[in-house]
Amino acid sequence: MRVRHIVLSLLFSIMAFGSFAQANEPIPTSEVVIAEEHREYKSKSISELVSSFWATTGINAIINTNDGEMTAEPDGKGRVMSAFESSIGRIIMIGIVFLLFYLAVVKGFEPLLLLPIAFGGLLANIPLAHMGGEHGMLGIIYNMGIANEFFPLLIFMGIGAMTDFAPLLANPKTALLGGAAQFGIFGSLIGAVLIGFDLQQAAAISIIGGADGPTSIFIANRLAPEMLGAIAVAAYSYMALVPVIQPPIMKALTTPQERQIKMRSLRKVHKNEKLVFPITLLMLSILILPESTPLIGAFAFGNFAKESGVVDRLSDTMQNSLINVITIFLGLGVGSKLAAEKFLVPETLGIMIIGLIAFSAGTAAGVLMAKLMNKFSKDPINPLIGAAGVSAVPMSARVVSKVGSEARPGNILLMHAMGPNVAGVIGSAVAAGVLLSIFN
Repeated sequence: MRVRHIVLSLLFSIMAFGSFAQANEPIPTSEVVIAEEHREYKSKSISELVSSFWATTGINAIINTNDGEMTAEPDGKGRVMSAFESSIGRIIMIGIVFLLFYLAVVKGFEPLLLLPIAFGGLLANIPLAHMGGEHGMLGIIYNMGIANEFFPLLIFMGIGAMTDFAPLLANPKTALLGGAAQFGIFGSLIGAVLIGFDLQQAAAISIIGGADGPTSIFIANRLAPEMLGAIAVAAYSYMALVPVIQPPIMKALTTPQERQIKMRSLRKVHKNEKLVFPITLLMLSILILPESTPLIGAFAFGNFAKESGVVDRLSDTMQNSLINVITIFLGLGVGSKLAAEKFLVPETLGIMIIGLIAFSAGTAAGVLMAKLMNKFSKDPINPLIGAAGVSAVPMSARVVSKVGSEARPGNILLMHAMGPNVAGVIGSAVAAGVLLSIFN
């Protein structure tokens, strides 16, 4: 026992001596100089203090266009902002952000998407804060999951867990409407080439025509990473503005009588059909179009977990907690590209115009295909459901149901519209795989 006490005492003595020696070790001269520089305080007059404060205010940053402020870039490679970007440009973008707030909060236009995007845009336009920079909150979010395609795959996983393929399986011919709506993708590809984008950039821009934000980010990161921010902003903006863009097109292409068509109830789909479908979809993608499997694989996994019925906790997490968290991050990350120096440039504005035309063309193509199918179908088809063929799920299906109920109160088209809507999600992923395969 005494020997153990002696050994312990010696150990404690050695440790104490080592700590004392380390504490008394001389600090390198360079560290002392740096520490003294940080501690050094230069006395200032009241006027100098006021001047220093004024130089750090947002008002001065907007008024003083020659202050040398740098742009905030996620990769840390900024440049000096132009006079327009640091002043009028910021004011314009803040005005646009407040318009988006109005649409999200007052009008209720897809607030889950529009509100975080708009708030990210507001943060990105704060002078001197560099929120979108490499070490800023928005820049970290952008690098964490948008620049590397991670967030789109998680979103597809959550969408898969929330998707019910029963309407599509009960009425498989509605898949044609999802395919027709992809006309906007290939139409916008041609339009982008005609106005001066090269073929690879045009392919990345074209996915906006399907109104599929995650797929747009995924393909832009592969084909045109320099345009990723503009493409993401355009795709998510049009997804959020589905209730504004689609109804006028739907009403212009249909008659009041067509909008009042009541469709027959769908048959009940067996559980085994819904269980086999995501695996079949994935296997076909693996065999025919492997480039599409990251998106379709995440989508199929989420849906298979839901339909299996044995992992309810995982399915519930994907449907709720996971997709909610990723939606917040994705919205803020996309909103970071609403900074004046990134948004108010000819390329971005050109992409926004092409995206609007493409999305409108996709909506129109779906409605026209539904009108054609109605002419030859034994069962009546309401042409409005063709507008749900774009990939904005479930927003466009809800818009179709709303327009249909306005034309004929009590006419519920939601489940009928979900068939082409989920087909549109698959269609846009397949279109992305085709474009990636071409340029591989």
